[in-house]
Amino acid sequence: MTSPPEPGAPPAASSPPAASSPSAGEPSPAVGVGPWVGSWPAGEQWDPQLLREGDARNVVDAYRYWRHEAIVADLDRRRHPFHVAIENWQHDANIGSIVRTANAFLAAEVHIIGRRRWNRRGAMVTDRYQHIRHHETLADFLAWAHDAGLAVLAIDNGPGSVPLETADLPAACVLVFGQEGPGLTDAAHDAAAATLSIAQFGSTRSINAAAAAAIAMHAWVRRHRFGQPAG
Repeated sequence: MTSPPEPGAPPAASSPPAASSPSAGEPSPAVGVGPWVGSWPAGEQWDPQLLREGDARNVVDAYRYWRHEAIVADLDRRRHPFHVAIENWQHDANIGSIVRTANAFLAAEVHIIGRRRWNRRGAMVTDRYQHIRHHETLADFLAWAHDAGLAVLAIDNGPGSVPLETADLPAACVLVFGQEGPGLTDAAHDAAAATLSIAQFGSTRSINAAAAAAIAMHAWVRRHRFGQPAG
């Protein structure tokens, strides 16, 4: 399903025409669009190979046929000032999903604290378009956040937390998530400007970490892209 354009989404320099219908017996592309029909558009953003062969990548229509480098450069001009950090994760099945969501909400960067290697399958290739930074230790990450002038906000249900739903998220911030089960380390909680919890109404004690990250990122989008007041 094609995603609707986001507010402020970039218009393509020229709208790609629909691929011509294949003749009987000819296969049609399973995803994306086929070769460009007609005269090729002018501009450095266009990829000759994609124009010639078609574009089956997981990108919005505005970026069809664009070079990878051109897409990243355009995203960089529009990225939001919030960051996402992942701390204390031993099982990384959710990291790819968080990277994918961070790309969808145009986060500035995703920060992985601790182990460098992670399973990229869940990212669905969005890690090619999303900036990802690794920090060996929590102390390294906190020093970076301090130098960058970002408020560190822990997302975790527990003592001392305040509802995410009524919190006034700062525009420049980094949302920090811990592993399901143990959650964030005590050091991460101590360093955070606040710990924000996500309201739950059922019997389970916690929700999926990737789902929690998506909720928190969308809360930032609602506050700062759509102007919805806190509380």
